[in-house]
Amino acid sequence: MKVIRSKDFSPDKAWDALDIATMGDITTRLHWTDQPYKWHINDGQEVFVVLDGNVQMRYREDGIEQSVDLNPGDIFYASVGTEHVAHPKGPARILVVETAGSV
Repeated sequence: MKVIRSKDFSPDKAWDALDIATMGDITTRLHWTDQPYKWHINDGQEVFVVLDGNVQMRYREDGIEQSVDLNPGDIFYASVGTEHVAHPKGPARILVVETAGSV
């Protein structure tokens, strides 16, 4: 049993993570960032939950770049093959559930 107070998580650099759980081959991690990530496609599905801050999620559907603004409590689901990149608007804390070892 553990309790994680996400607002207390402040690592040294952008996209550092706190590993919360590994269930089979699925990981749950808490990330902090104030910098964009990189365009990527995960090895499987991804659930991306904004806990604190605001994030613009950019993604490509049928080769066309689109974006959606995510606020605290919003969830972005990337299905298999969804190319995407997160651009925080200032500091943000994000809960990510994905296949272990995914990008």
